[in-house]
Amino acid sequence: MASVTSLSHSVEQRLASALSATLPEAAGADPLLRRSDRADFQANGILALAKKAKANPRELATRVVAQVVTGDVIGEIEVSGPGFLNVTVTDKAITENLAARYADTARLGVPHAAHPGTTVVDYAQPNVAKEMHVGHLRSAVIGDAVVQLLEFTGESVVRRHHIGDWGTQFGMLIQYLDEHPHELDHKDADGVSGEEAMSNLDRLYKAARKLFDADEEFKTRARRRVVDLQAGDPQTLAIWQKFVDESKIYFFSVFDKLDMEISDPDIVGESGYNDMLHETCRLLEESGVAVRSDGALCVFFDDIKGPDGNPVPLIVQKSDGGFGYAATDLSAIRDRVFNLKADTLLYVVDARQSLHFKMVFETARRAGWLNDDVTARQLAFGTVLGKDGKPFKTREGETVKLVDLLDEAVERATAVVAEKREKVGLTDEEVVENGRFVGVGAVKYADLSTSAVRDYKFDLDQMVSLNGDTSVYLQYAYARIQSILRKSEDARPVAHPELALAPAERALGLHLDQFAETVLEAAAAYEPHKLAAYLYQLASLLTTFYDQCPVLKAETPELKENRLFLIDLTARTLHRGMALLGIRTPEKL
Repeated sequence: MASVTSLSHSVEQRLASALSATLPEAAGADPLLRRSDRADFQANGILALAKKAKANPRELATRVVAQVVTGDVIGEIEVSGPGFLNVTVTDKAITENLAARYADTARLGVPHAAHPGTTVVDYAQPNVAKEMHVGHLRSAVIGDAVVQLLEFTGESVVRRHHIGDWGTQFGMLIQYLDEHPHELDHKDADGVSGEEAMSNLDRLYKAARKLFDADEEFKTRARRRVVDLQAGDPQTLAIWQKFVDESKIYFFSVFDKLDMEISDPDIVGESGYNDMLHETCRLLEESGVAVRSDGALCVFFDDIKGPDGNPVPLIVQKSDGGFGYAATDLSAIRDRVFNLKADTLLYVVDARQSLHFKMVFETARRAGWLNDDVTARQLAFGTVLGKDGKPFKTREGETVKLVDLLDEAVERATAVVAEKREKVGLTDEEVVENGRFVGVGAVKYADLSTSAVRDYKFDLDQMVSLNGDTSVYLQYAYARIQSILRKSEDARPVAHPELALAPAERALGLHLDQFAETVLEAAAAYEPHKLAAYLYQLASLLTTFYDQCPVLKAETPELKENRLFLIDLTARTLHRGMALLGIRTPEKL
């Protein structure tokens, strides 16, 4: 279905025509339209145009108003202040616009982006044989929402989970498992839970570390194992693969708890680029982008300095011939640009890694792998803080495990859902399922409703509250509409453009009209928090609408149908918007 022209765009077109009819040299000028408290919209563009044309702005505004065609979309237009235009649209235009969005059940009138391309999103980067913690939460949640938004607007998205599956620590683990071959055996032949897989890995890691620190001979054997691993020794690689496979069982169980789809081909760890590392170094050295310094291959930057004020080099290859993260990250860029044909590379990574990525991207630019048409960007995110405003830790000062945190959120949410079960008539299964959707939704929304670069406080009591800017408030708004629609008996949602709209209906309608623009803007800027803010405002306007406009007890059958239509479109918008943030909307709450 064709996309729906928004009311603001329709008003813009009419104002632009009136502007060029009044002042031919102003053809193509932007009327600078925005929502306003004084009318539906205010246009501020005339002030700058008048200055250019050396005209009196108020006088020019009056001449423009005389050229505006009113009646169909624009109901009233008046000059205000030094030359602003206040525009009110007709009730009929609002309802007709919403009816067109309602008819487009799949997309609600959201167009595809004008110039879609291919974007690789690198997010949710756990480490093999290590527990996922609260720091992985933000990368996963923000990355997943950005992927959903980009795909919905027509972008081809390649997901990449760059897991930590290589490095010197594997020498110790492989050697230990070789000497204790049954440590990763499963109790049950039919399968293993993520919890059991992680506890096996955790136990083995601790035992291997203890032996490594206490036994010099084991330490020597473990270090030799690193050399075998890097040389591609088949037996060593087979044992390494066991760690990767066991870790994936655990990763998938955590992503399942997070209600996120992650498939095996999307997981390309550090090891996936091993075959490219020597070539990457050769290309950088031959082109003069990287130079040898004390035996190491380095890239130097005049403008990038460390805390001590001295220039910090990017070390691509160490003096002993080993490769660091930089070599892997630069090889990944080559793969993503030349094999995957991506034109945008996004990295959803903690802000503390910003210096590293700044140097990696600049190196890739100097090498010609990135340019004006192929860009890389880090979507840096801040830290998760506890209620006390300090980095979020357990009482013992340990990093909080992601699984524990999600389980607690679901437990709290299930208690909130269970309190209302009698009133809503929920079965035991529905209490459990809704508890999960509300708990996980609460955690995701708290993260996504804050600008990613800011730190945010993790406060579960606040997150599962029915009041305030929480996902439960939005989920409850959706469920409340479903309840009204179930009770509407024979009345169906039908748009009636001939009806006058109450102020609360107009406010809701004008906000629904902005859904498409908000989605496109949030996708283009990679800022899911803009969509979260839009949805919270939508739920707030719905609350005002309920207070002022009875639906089931509306005065006439037409008014009832029109109000059912308004709330049904609101529900669909909440449902679609929340899905783009990776959050479910239960039918009953």
